[in-house]
Amino acid sequence: MFESLGLNPVEESVYLALLHRRQSSVPELARQVGESVRVVRAATERLEELGFVSRLVGAGTRLLPTRPDVAVNALVVRRTEEFTQVRRAAEQMAEEFPQELPTRPDELLEIVTGRAAVEAQFVQLTYGVTKELLVLDRPPYAQEVASANVSENELLGRDASVRGIYAPEAFELPGAYEQAMAAVAAGEQARVHTDVPLKLAIGDRSVALLPLASERAMDAALVIRAPMVVSALVKLFELLWVQATPLPAWDPEQPATGADEPDLRLLALLATGLKDEAIARELGVSVRTLGRRSSALLAALGARTRFQAGLQAGRRGLA
Repeated sequence: MFESLGLNPVEESVYLALLHRRQSSVPELARQVGESVRVVRAATERLEELGFVSRLVGAGTRLLPTRPDVAVNALVVRRTEEFTQVRRAAEQMAEEFPQELPTRPDELLEIVTGRAAVEAQFVQLTYGVTKELLVLDRPPYAQEVASANVSENELLGRDASVRGIYAPEAFELPGAYEQAMAAVAAGEQARVHTDVPLKLAIGDRSVALLPLASERAMDAALVIRAPMVVSALVKLFELLWVQATPLPAWDPEQPATGADEPDLRLLALLATGLKDEAIARELGVSVRTLGRRSSALLAALGARTRFQAGLQAGRRGLA
């Protein structure tokens, strides 16, 4: 439970035991958790250092547990301050050594293999971004959609800019559309392009991750630091960005005037270019019902195709 905060299993066991006993001595805790007095004493000293335990001095030293919410919140604040200081120190070091850039060929282009390694490289790239993340998004994926969005949401929380261009098939995975809408609500600028040629992530216009995907799997990627190549990939992204269509955001809390809520969501889904089966699944209706509703919307908007209907609705502020 507390491993991510730096507590080992023995320290966590001692703390939980102390919570149940309210107060206790080291020998009593040692008997309860089945560890030696020496091991438990070291654990309580560590817990005291982290703020999870305090001492009640009297006739024999007794240990008191700090309330979990108080202890955890205080430790999180302390860790956040420490990470902030480390980040600032790293930024200062980068400013002091601006010329220390990769120059050897093997440093400018790196090949990583294995799904886990590709996922780790994406996480490393996103956590290293300070200003801007550019993403071309299409299947297949090396990690769960939700995991990828956690990294992007952390970036948005640091006021970094995130721009993503999605292929329509990216929304066919269960939960992918909702994740994209959540990212847009958090501040991501998202667009849809019917012909996204490759998967790509570019951090601060200085490093790019280019997955080498087969039809069904993604188990290798290129990490590119060569300035000319990264610059060319940025230009490709910007060209696709101009051609792409803004992803309409469906917000049930703020329905637009002129259309009811179910139609608003349908219009937003139409603009993604999703297949009928995927849209029907998102709306919880049959494909036949979807066809009837889509035809009615096409007529109302004067559109010839469903994708065009979604785009027109976006321009009119209906989706």
